[in-house]
Amino acid sequence: MTGLIIFIIVIPIIAILIWRYKRTGKYKVELSANYRELLQEHVAFYNKLDNTGRTRFENKIKDFLSYVRITAVNTEMTELDKLLVASSAVIPVFGFDWHYYNLSHVLLYDDTFSANDFSVTSEDRSFLGIVGTGALQRIMILSKPALRQGFANEISRHNTGIHEFVHLLDKADGDIDGIPKELLRKQYTITWIRYMSEEIEKIKEGESDINIYGATSKAEFFAVASEYFFGSPGDFKIHHPELFDLMTKIFRQEPGDGSVHL
Repeated sequence: MTGLIIFIIVIPIIAILIWRYKRTGKYKVELSANYRELLQEHVAFYNKLDNTGRTRFENKIKDFLSYVRITAVNTEMTELDKLLVASSAVIPVFGFDWHYYNLSHVLLYDDTFSANDFSVTSEDRSFLGIVGTGALQRIMILSKPALRQGFANEISRHNTGIHEFVHLLDKADGDIDGIPKELLRKQYTITWIRYMSEEIEKIKEGESDINIYGATSKAEFFAVASEYFFGSPGDFKIHHPELFDLMTKIFRQEPGDGSVHL
């Protein structure tokens, strides 16, 4: 219940911020003097880029923060938290220009939460992140500990922030169904669906190293596979070469070597 009360209090604040945004067109972006050092220390993807790539990454972070507001709910938000949310958004779209028109606000919670009432104290709190629908349209909720954990290791197959932003990309065509029509060229769609279906069966049979949560649905498979693709691209390329090739086409980049396929 606590989470729901906090959420109800936060909603008017969000409404005011959105109103201010609509008046000015963009939020004022202020980053700390050491933001590059924070990115170098905590974001492996950024570290693997050359100087041109790093400048592009930084500019995309600033652009994202100019139209998406991040608010901490019942917890403290540091400069690092803000950069990690923005990095989660930028990494999947680093290979092309993209505006998250279906997002205006990210709420950071201090723990996992219940999807029903957003409580951080209920026994069934198990959600690390969620993309809002209905009354929560254009809002994303992330667990701050889960967000940080996703960037804690240089090579990690799990990243809650990237997972949720990939759901937003998937949702751009109207459906979160694992088939990102806005990104996937038509000639690859049938092949992508076939590879997804085959790999989901392998997961169910215990014959895949992709997170078992990916067998829940095609939408979750796409998000989970993307975590792996960006977090441990070397292993993903070795174990899933066909999927890796298709995902470089979807995201128009090859993570790990800084290649961008514009």
